[in-house]
Amino acid sequence: MNKKEKIVQSAIQVFTENGVEKTTVSHIVKSAGIAQGTFYLYFPSKLSLMPAIAEVMVQLTLKSVIEAVEETASFEEQMEQFVDAIFAVNKEHHEIQAMIYSGLASTEHLKEWESVYAPMYQWVSTIVEKGQKTGAIRTDSHPDQLAKLIIGLTESAAEQIYLYDEEVDQEIRATEQKRETLVFLTYALGYSN
Repeated sequence: MNKKEKIVQSAIQVFTENGVEKTTVSHIVKSAGIAQGTFYLYFPSKLSLMPAIAEVMVQLTLKSVIEAVEETASFEEQMEQFVDAIFAVNKEHHEIQAMIYSGLASTEHLKEWESVYAPMYQWVSTIVEKGQKTGAIRTDSHPDQLAKLIIGLTESAAEQIYLYDEEVDQEIRATEQKRETLVFLTYALGYSN
């Protein structure tokens, strides 16, 4: 792990433990075992870490999705596997997700979100394009646009459960939310069975 990766991993840990507001650059460098000057070679401030942390989460999410979605499954099955994977990542990493959103929203780095998400958009776009070519879904929209909508809908649905709702009957609500997300995708994408 290089120094920049150490800084990012340490920041994730310290931000999660202390919160973004209470964390200082000194806390991060102490955890990373590097000099404070080294931190500033890579990042001008603690909040400038947010796009790098978001990138780590997108990579983790994409890895989880790729592992969960079977290449030979039908498009409908792939969407179910995708939704399950997104919900699982949000459940496991909801604290980091909340931190990223609050950190990005309070800086000028929010505009970097689209470039951070580019690998996820591309992967889902490929799945959508394959579904269109096989006649599994409608073909009147561009795969890239559909990919962004699929990701946005699914992540928002998962976040409603794991970031914003209280934890009473969370798993029951998550199951219902996944089902409704899949029903919505079925109609929106015009699945052909």
